[in-house]
Amino acid sequence: MRTAYFKQLPGEEQCQISFHLVLDRYKIDKVFNFNRNLTEQIDSSLDRIRVNVEKEFQKKNKRKKAKKAPAGQATEDGGAEEPPERLTNMTIADMLAKLTTHPNVQLTVMDADFQIAYNSPEVHAVKLPTSILADFYVSPSRLELHFATPECSAYCWSRGRMPESGNAQQIEWEPVGSELSYLVQKGDVGLHLKFSCTPMDETGRAGPLTEIISPQPVQAGPGLCPFEVRHLFTQQKLRDGQFRVVSYNILADLYTDSEYSRTVLFGYTAPYALEIDYRKQLFVKEILGYRADLICLQEVDTKVFSLDLVPIFSRKNLAGHYQAKGKVAEGLATFYDLNKFELLEKDGVILSEILERYPLLWDRIRDNQPLVERIANRSTALQLTLLRSKHDPRKHLLVANTHLYFAPDADHVRLLQMGYAMQYVCEQHERIRQQYELSEATDLALVFCGDFNSTPECGIYQLMTQQAVGPDVPDWVSNVDEAVKGVSLSQPFQMGSACGCPEYTNYTVGFKACIDYIFFMRGALNVNDVIPMPSEEELSLYQAIPSLVFPSDHIALVANFEWAK
Repeated sequence: MRTAYFKQLPGEEQCQISFHLVLDRYKIDKVFNFNRNLTEQIDSSLDRIRVNVEKEFQKKNKRKKAKKAPAGQATEDGGAEEPPERLTNMTIADMLAKLTTHPNVQLTVMDADFQIAYNSPEVHAVKLPTSILADFYVSPSRLELHFATPECSAYCWSRGRMPESGNAQQIEWEPVGSELSYLVQKGDVGLHLKFSCTPMDETGRAGPLTEIISPQPVQAGPGLCPFEVRHLFTQQKLRDGQFRVVSYNILADLYTDSEYSRTVLFGYTAPYALEIDYRKQLFVKEILGYRADLICLQEVDTKVFSLDLVPIFSRKNLAGHYQAKGKVAEGLATFYDLNKFELLEKDGVILSEILERYPLLWDRIRDNQPLVERIANRSTALQLTLLRSKHDPRKHLLVANTHLYFAPDADHVRLLQMGYAMQYVCEQHERIRQQYELSEATDLALVFCGDFNSTPECGIYQLMTQQAVGPDVPDWVSNVDEAVKGVSLSQPFQMGSACGCPEYTNYTVGFKACIDYIFFMRGALNVNDVIPMPSEEELSLYQAIPSLVFPSDHIALVANFEWAK
């Protein structure tokens, strides 16, 4: 028996009805879709169905004298012993309520019977990327499921060659993958890919299969990328007692998908190489090739996190969580290797929401109205992750991840943001130390990663590596109308910069500097190795980055650590 799908999303006042009617003797083969108000009587809805089916009947049988098609009806199957009961004199809402306790309700249209499925799992929307490269991962660029979960659903990737006729229905498909993502092979070049999804929920209930074909055939990759040279230093995972950290601003689609970005900000980048569908293939391959145990990312698009990073990284035994920046569609992501670490806690805050939490700092700036307004309007976030070493359960790691405000005249804002971030980190560090009874100083280490938008000459680097900044640092007067007076900051941890101060961590035509860091707690952690940075010759090959071979305007920082003895 075929299925008729009735769907009513929470908060909506309409029910969507869909069924595929196939009646060979009437030459009817069509999917019918209806939207009916919940307050409408069933009989009125069935009349509308009948009218539409009659129109299709008359259109397909023009030479014959049109006969009135039998009205549709909804019935409840009483089982083998009892004839079906016709449902009438009730609203759509009443029938949907009945479906929750009496699922064997059928819809009859002409000679066809349909089992009604209420709020069945479905693929609401799916889209494949416009760029698919050989030797890189591909995932749907959009996948929206209703009444289903991605983890429970079934997937299939197939490949096939488009015939000369251009008729996709004639493609002979060969299955090649069964995950949400697929590692495209060199043999796929010139072929189209098809993605199939059977949506399913936690109970195993399945919805109709949905398929989509890639808009373009698979293309060859860009050749050797500079990050693949860096991979020569990370060909193996580190042994127990050691771990590798990556900090990387991957450049959100939010900041490249505009005319200004394409023509001014990144005007030197080929337009297709600026598209997220192209770039995400590169940064996924780059990050995985570092074989890291801890990954802190900034400027992560929400959809990239859920559709690309999570499904692909999980295949490498990496788990992660996301911290949104308020209503902004990009944020922070931290991933960790499940073989190395056990997750104990995860947390995140918007820094502007904790301004009054620390009165010693707040009281010094509260009367500076232009400054307070500027800080309060920022969606800057701080993400924390508490991990326990599986090799040595005494060892704990508190991981902080942030992306500070970017404006050129905002050194004072960034320094205050860092001051608040460290206040919060110190507070959580002390709570964790007491809660988990970590008496030894080396039992709770701190790693603070991020894009701090601050060069080594500025106050943030001094605060983190020298533990304090005074009221006279130039940062406080970077904007004279918002100048900060009489404020000093300090933090109690002896921290170092794992990668030192590279000449560049951001390299564009308009700006080149070191603004990203992996700060770590000295005494609790030792830096064993730092993966070499790309040369300026590589960075400037296409004038600046991003480029055909660099997916971001930032450069990933990669360092190897060992627990201090």
